[in-house]
Amino acid sequence: MMEDPEIRRAAWLMVERYGDEAGFVTAARADKLMDAGDLDGAAVWRRILEAVEELQRTERTSDDQVN
Repeated sequence: MMEDPEIRRAAWLMVERYGDEAGFVTAARADKLMDAGDLDGAAVWRRILEAVEELQRTERTSDDQVN
């Protein structure tokens, strides 16, 4: 999913800043934009959310392999 470098970077920044709460914060931003009628902005943040979830899955899988 993370083919767009800007989406990937935004997702990485969200995970770095918010840790385990990154998905929640990202979804809330998408919802706020949707409520405001900014469909394009909401769509971008939904893509970032997908990338955040992918990053977090990858991190958990990597951590499981180390233990």
